[in-house]
This record gives sequence, C-alpha cells and structure tokens, in this order.
Amino acid sequence: MTAIDTAGLKTMFDEISVAIEADRDRLCQLDGVIGDADHGIAMALGFGAVRDALAALDLSAIEPTALLNTAAKSFLNAVGASSGPLYATAFMRSAAAVKGKAVLEDADVVAMLQAMAQGIRDRGKADIGEKTMVDAWQPAAEAAAAAHAAGKTLTEILDAAFAAAERGAEATKDMIASKGRSSRLGERSLGHMDPGAASAVTVIGAMRKGLA
Repeated sequence: MTAIDTAGLKTMFDEISVAIEADRDRLCQLDGVIGDADHGIAMALGFGAVRDALAALDLSAIEPTALLNTAAKSFLNAVGASSGPLYATAFMRSAAAVKGKAVLEDADVVAMLQAMAQGIRDRGKADIGEKTMVDAWQPAAEAAAAAHAAGKTLTEILDAAFAAAERGAEATKDMIASKGRSSRLGERSLGHMDPGAASAVTVIGAMRKGLA
C-alpha cells in the first residue's frame, strides 16, 4: 500500500510537465496531419502553467483536493483550445474523488484515474471508438481498476493503466474520427494516431513515473 501526500501529487505534475515538453514536437506533428498542428504547444502551455501554479503553493498546508483544483484552474486559464476544458474537468473530478483525504492510498489513485477518464468523456461527449483521447483514458482507467481489484501493487496498477492507454492510442489509427476538427477529414483520418490519445499516453506514463 502506497501513501501519496500533496507533495507526491506535485511531483506527479512536475513529471507530466517535463514529459509533455519533451513530446511537444511529436504531438504537433501528429496534430498537423488531422488538426491545427498546435496540440503539443497547447499541452505544454497547460502543464507548464500547472507546474508554475503548484510551485507557489504551501504543500504542507493543503490537501490533495486543493492541489488538483489549482491544477484545473491553471490549466484552463492557460489553454483555450479543446484540451483546456477537458483536462480542467478531469482534474476537478479527480479533486472531488479524493475530497477529505490528506494522503492517497492505492484505491484513491484508481478513483482519481477513473474520475479523470469519466470527466473527459462527459465534457467531450465522446465515447470509445470515436478517435479521441477517450480511447486512451477509458481503457487506462478500466485497467487500473481491474489491477487493483486483483490485489496488484500501485506500480503494477499504473503499469497496467499505461499499457492499456498505449494500446488504446494505437487503436485510433484504425478509426475514422467523428469528433472535433479531425472529423472533417472523414476517411482521410484513417491510419493516423489521434494526437489527444497520444498525449494521454504521455500524461499517464508520467503519472506512473511520478506516483510509483
């Protein structure tokens, strides 16, 4: 059983910021095929803003919920594009899922992942198979829950989530986009990975590194 405090969550967001910045150009290239080629820039802006906002907090004085709500607000303020409201909703839902907890145990981390995935689904009105970030987030959340139910360690839970996200993102290559800007391309979106699903893999991989 792992116990993650507010400082541990800040470390997670620091890892995400580094990973997204390193992946920015690849994400822009993916987005250039089926979108406006700015997804990597938007994600780097968002998580950079989160990193800076969290650096100003007194971590000893707040619970994880307050940190997650700060992440939501700072991401939304920095990113006007579609990913802004989606990730802001994800972080607000995860904040609600761990409300009142001073430290997070394995079950809380799973609840956080599930809340993030559901928040993204609800806000984007998207479902599995529509070539969006949901195709990575939803399988990740389900795999995390299954691994936890099977008595796995947090490292194994996050490994399972990451592997499922990777498979989900890869599967978007065989989908025709039906949501967002890329839906205008119809069958021309076939063969290309959805940039939102690709960045979700990067985020979940960084969460795994930061938390485990």
